[in-house]
Amino acid sequence: MVTPRTLSGFKDRLPKEAYAKSQMLKSIVESFEKFGFTPIETPHLEYAEILKKQGSDEIQKEMYRFLDHGEREVALRFDLTIPLARFIAQYKNEVGLPFKRYCIGNVFRGERAQKGRYREFTQCDFDCIGTDSIGADVEIVQVIYQSLFDLGLRDFTIHINNRKIFNGLMESLNASEHTIEVLRIIDKIDKIGKESVKQELQSKTPLNLDSITMLLDFIAKAQKGSVLEFLKELDSFRELNSTLKNGIDELSTLCKILEPLIPAKFYKINLSIARGLGYYTGIIYETTLDTLPSLGSVCSGGRYDNLMQHFCKDSLSGVGASIGLDRLLSGLEELHLIQSDKNVADALLIPLHSLEYGYKVAQNLRNQKLKIEMYPEITKPKKSFNYANKKGYKYVIIIGKEEEQKNTCTLKNMENGEQFNHLQLEAVMHTIKA
Repeated sequence: MVTPRTLSGFKDRLPKEAYAKSQMLKSIVESFEKFGFTPIETPHLEYAEILKKQGSDEIQKEMYRFLDHGEREVALRFDLTIPLARFIAQYKNEVGLPFKRYCIGNVFRGERAQKGRYREFTQCDFDCIGTDSIGADVEIVQVIYQSLFDLGLRDFTIHINNRKIFNGLMESLNASEHTIEVLRIIDKIDKIGKESVKQELQSKTPLNLDSITMLLDFIAKAQKGSVLEFLKELDSFRELNSTLKNGIDELSTLCKILEPLIPAKFYKINLSIARGLGYYTGIIYETTLDTLPSLGSVCSGGRYDNLMQHFCKDSLSGVGASIGLDRLLSGLEELHLIQSDKNVADALLIPLHSLEYGYKVAQNLRNQKLKIEMYPEITKPKKSFNYANKKGYKYVIIIGKEEEQKNTCTLKNMENGEQFNHLQLEAVMHTIKA
């Protein structure tokens, strides 16, 4: 006998959890499609050369790769962005540019398994490829807002920054070549604190204390008043160099367009976010739930240049974001905005006399837009009622010989025990939908 078990870092989803996730995805897809984003699919397996030398050194170590039956070196995708780059290189003439897509699928990373971190997980990406227009950046913010709002969330914040601002600051200090190194250290500020970051910058980078103090004071600037008022406070930095000016100008333009589109409470400028390190080149986003700050970012992304650099000579810019599905699902459950204990069907139909008639009634109810599960055998009521209780059904529809003769049903509310005898199908449907 083989012992049934799952690999470390992988997990099964029981029906109720899987249903909650599918309901969340249904809402998210509807939000994407409101803005004209269209779905694509890419294979889980790619030629290893497609994925090699992409992503960080750490991701490269975590990549699953092996020889297939044809002795070809292949690898499981570790994100949905590199396959997107390969996809655009192959099909850009067919799909046209700019191209707006969403893609939902599982990715694989052989990282150390721990609570909340799995070696197989679902990514939910949406991107606009082939345009430098700030309008595309605006729309990504709109989609983030719309997706979370449609899920019932009302307390969340989209944090917005521009990588050009920090790059410009480093340029003003004549330390551009150390930008990534400095960012890696500053990115720890929430974990180890400002003083520890200052000490690490002093010991591991060539920046002097005055430069370090200036950088940390700058990113610590708190937003006062409206977003646009806060951006005016940064005007004096525009003159340091063109990189800084471009970064501040892009943020200002973005926020001016956003002002009438999204309520101000849902987004803010946050100069401390530095995601993507060497990957993102412009505006970046991170989204947190106000009532669950420890959950971390539930949707993040930004603008990136040279998406195609490893596949063709075309230099295509893109902007996009990714929703952390598993993390967001846990947040929705904690906030009671999605039910993991809800049944797929509206009611369970229990035939006591005739399977043939029971299936006929079940289909008639389905034709009236109800979701009906049919208990598949004639058995003692106790057994079928135990099944209903185990699955948590609120309603069961019972059809015995007398109901069949009168062309009616008995409807029982399993939560309060109330029972309605000899109802017509229309009354059954009305009661369940009420």
